[in-house]
Amino acid sequence: VQLVESGGGLVQDGGSLRLSCAASGFTISSYVMTWYRQAPGKERELVATIISTSGGTNYADSVKGRFTISRDNPKNTMYLQMNLLKPEDTAVYYCNVPRFGAWGQGTQVTVSS
Repeated sequence: VQLVESGGGLVQDGGSLRLSCAASGFTISSYVMTWYRQAPGKERELVATIISTSGGTNYADSVKGRFTISRDNPKNTMYLQMNLLKPEDTAVYYCNVPRFGAWGQGTQVTVSS
């Protein structure tokens, strides 16, 4: 099982980014998958979840209405579309498969004010 995140970067307040999580060794549509983030000096925080079968989604209150989690099953890739970014969204973002306890290496998102 391997997860590789990409798409992070530096963006201004109010900007957008799309993170990708390319998976290998398993089929993403069969498992619950999540995005977490960790800001400096803070604990890792659950940001968004996508359910395996229904494709239903859940979001932290802090990102609801601004972030969208999705997946492309043929590409075996999960995404996090982040709009209206704020400086407090600055963190390292990780994708995770709870069933395997697997984490990617993380991708840095920095939002400047």
